[in-house]
Amino acid sequence: MTTTTASVTAPVSTRVSAPASAHLLAATGRVLIAAIFLLSGIGKIANPEATIGYIASAGLPFAPAALIAAALIEIGGGLALIAGFRTRFVALLLAGFSVIAALAFHAHFSDQNQLIHFLKNLAMAGGLLQVAAFGSGKIGLDQR
Repeated sequence: MTTTTASVTAPVSTRVSAPASAHLLAATGRVLIAAIFLLSGIGKIANPEATIGYIASAGLPFAPAALIAAALIEIGGGLALIAGFRTRFVALLLAGFSVIAALAFHAHFSDQNQLIHFLKNLAMAGGLLQVAAFGSGKIGLDQR
C-alpha cells in the first residue's frame, strides 16, 4: 500500500503582515543609511578641489567628471532613499557605489584606517542590499 502526502501552504490572505513598528524601523534605517551619502555628497560640492585631488591621487581618470557623478549619486541617491522613491533600485545603485569606492579608495589593507573604511563601505553595501531585497516598507513614495 502506497500513501502520498500533499504539501499544504497557507493562502496569501492568512499570512501575517509586518507590525507597524517594522515599517517605522525600515524608514528610520533608510534615513540613517542615507545620511552618510548626503553628507559626503555635500562635502564634495563644498570642497571640489580637495575631492578632485583625492580622486586623481587614486589614479582614476576624469577626476572632475567623477566628482560630479559621485555627488549626483550620493545626494540624489540619499534623497531618494529617504523618500522611499524607487527604493530597491536606488539601494542597489548605492550598494554598487559603496563597493566601487571601497575598492578604488580604501584597498590599502596595511593601513588600519583604510581597512576600517573598506569594511565600513562593505557594511553599508550589505545594509543597502537588505533594503533592495525587502523594499522601503509602507512608509515611502514607493507605496503611493
